[in-house]
Amino acid sequence: MANDVFDFSPGAQIPLQGSAGQTAATQALASAAYRDSPMEDILKADNDWHKSKVTKGKFSLFEPNLGEAFARAVQSRTLGPGRGALIQSFGMAPQTVVEHCLDATHIRRERDKKLTVVTAVAGVVFLPGVLIWLGVFQLRRTLAGAKDRRAGAVGTAALVAVAVLAVLLLVKLPFDGVLGWYLRGVIVAPVIGWYLAKRICEQAAQDLRDHWNGLLSGGGTSVKIPEAVPGTPGDATREEMRLGLEKLSAEQQSNMVFYAGPKGILGMGTRWGSWQLAEELVPKDPDKEIHQFRSYDVIRAIHDQMKLLERGPLNSGGFPTPSVKHWVVAPIGEGASSVSWPDGADVEAYQIKSHEIQRICNHQQFGSGNRHYLGVQFTLWDSQLVITMMISVTVLHETLRIEVSGYALGPVHSFFFAKPAAKTVSRAKTVRFWETTSRNLPLVEPKEAVRLAVRAPFTWYPHILDFLGGKLSLPEPFGMRHVWAEQPWRHRFMADDAMRAATPVLRVAHNAAMRVLDEHGVSTAGFSSRSSSLIGAVQDPSPKKIDAYDA
Repeated sequence: MANDVFDFSPGAQIPLQGSAGQTAATQALASAAYRDSPMEDILKADNDWHKSKVTKGKFSLFEPNLGEAFARAVQSRTLGPGRGALIQSFGMAPQTVVEHCLDATHIRRERDKKLTVVTAVAGVVFLPGVLIWLGVFQLRRTLAGAKDRRAGAVGTAALVAVAVLAVLLLVKLPFDGVLGWYLRGVIVAPVIGWYLAKRICEQAAQDLRDHWNGLLSGGGTSVKIPEAVPGTPGDATREEMRLGLEKLSAEQQSNMVFYAGPKGILGMGTRWGSWQLAEELVPKDPDKEIHQFRSYDVIRAIHDQMKLLERGPLNSGGFPTPSVKHWVVAPIGEGASSVSWPDGADVEAYQIKSHEIQRICNHQQFGSGNRHYLGVQFTLWDSQLVITMMISVTVLHETLRIEVSGYALGPVHSFFFAKPAAKTVSRAKTVRFWETTSRNLPLVEPKEAVRLAVRAPFTWYPHILDFLGGKLSLPEPFGMRHVWAEQPWRHRFMADDAMRAATPVLRVAHNAAMRVLDEHGVSTAGFSSRSSSLIGAVQDPSPKKIDAYDA
């Protein structure tokens, strides 16, 4: 496929978060890469159509947290070799999210380099002691996850028993000389290693939380991705990553979308309204024939008028400047697990060429094949709401049909907007027991430091970590935005904005079409009457499930 070898960029650059990525949806999704909550928490953000999957590993001690699992899953899905096509993420910058995933991975890699050194010294040289301590931590972690409270107590008791036994052995060992000192090291070195690992982990955890908080506070944070900047002409790995990021941006600009039945157009949301004007093409002068025209002539006139939507007779704010674009819509099954981009002479850098768009608009109106739509898209509420009105024009026999459909993509799930909360503990005062006092706890608990230290040496072998600790699988067909989007209808003002956009767009489409018909000698009396009826029908204030046919 030609797209796989096309270089979309001018040259080696350091990918940085630009102003285009400063949106609420982009920052909220990017913040997930820095989080330290349990991996299963992301399941709360799943909607009715798209479900994430959490796969458990062999040992819970190797289990990743949410940030580790999310960053790993997103990088594999967007930059991995042989990956499938990605659905566009309207109203946000998916490349920025991927860059933050790479940045979070870079921070963890730097931490893991230090942890690996600590693990090598304290773990390899004094391996017997480390195995004993890890065995107890794994037992405690396993039992702590059990529903039986007594099981958790047994795990804690085992840890305490080993600690007491270690102290007793330090006081009086049955061996002297080098063996005695080595046995003391076996007992003490893992504890010292754990303390050093905890300090390293605490610094990295604070850095990750600063990025997390910075993104959700609106200021944004810069990203550092040295892995995406080739150091030498032969640096194939970094060059591949750089091209992968450029390819991601090129896919985002594609003018092809996919219709998945009741799921609507992937990336645009479900279809909530549809209005159709269909009338017979009758000559204005019975003694003359209609001047020949094509569907694309009508669409082009509608396109030019839609560009002026932000202009109005009153200074009332009104519409922001819309994005008006020609789309090629490909049908796929409701349960399709993947999509693919077309290739050939009519496609360049994931863009269907203009002459092919015109051909589809004029000739591919009935039967199998892709269809042409003119899209008018509004990105509102700091990218939390994306309204898309899709317009198609078809001519079958002597009937011209203009269809306007409304799609709405709601806000990113509220789960992604949760800011990091400080870890605190509250206790009753000793004397004034009716009052409580609280204090901040370290960000990294002892068991968390052990988990990170154990995972550190395997960081450069992610497939082994997936096997040992489990992984997160993203919903398919995957797009950064639509898989975690909520319905906009629960937000009164968002719902109002979606429905208010329908009437002006419908009017502009009809007026532009009737002007073309009039210029080509077509009687517009029937169209005008039908258009007036539709303008009345569009006042209906409730969205419908248009694609859920009751048949």
